[in-house]
Amino acid sequence: MNITLWIAQGILAAAFIMAGSMKTFQYEKVKSGMPWAKDSSKGMVNFIGLSELLGGLGLIIPYATGIAPILTPIAAIALGFIMVLAAVVHAKRNENSGIGMNIIFLAILLFVAIGRW
Repeated sequence: MNITLWIAQGILAAAFIMAGSMKTFQYEKVKSGMPWAKDSSKGMVNFIGLSELLGGLGLIIPYATGIAPILTPIAAIALGFIMVLAAVVHAKRNENSGIGMNIIFLAILLFVAIGRW
């Protein structure tokens, strides 16, 4: 079970760190590639990106170092909340392709949160 959790954490961390970095540091690229970003302010996109970036780091670093390992399931829950909000935004905008990935990420995040609690 521990190996499965580490694999899930690694995949999630890589995805959120990459997506968060792009939203935080490459706003113009995000704006041109993600339709929802065109209707959102730069500050909001940066805030979402920074939240995803820090959450991705929180999935790995606390548990790997043994320093405050309770932060790993908390990061998973927080990122799950972001995925629920993202699914709501996609649903309101009739962007059905994004909702599926949000649900998949949410399920894996819940697995990590329960497994690491």
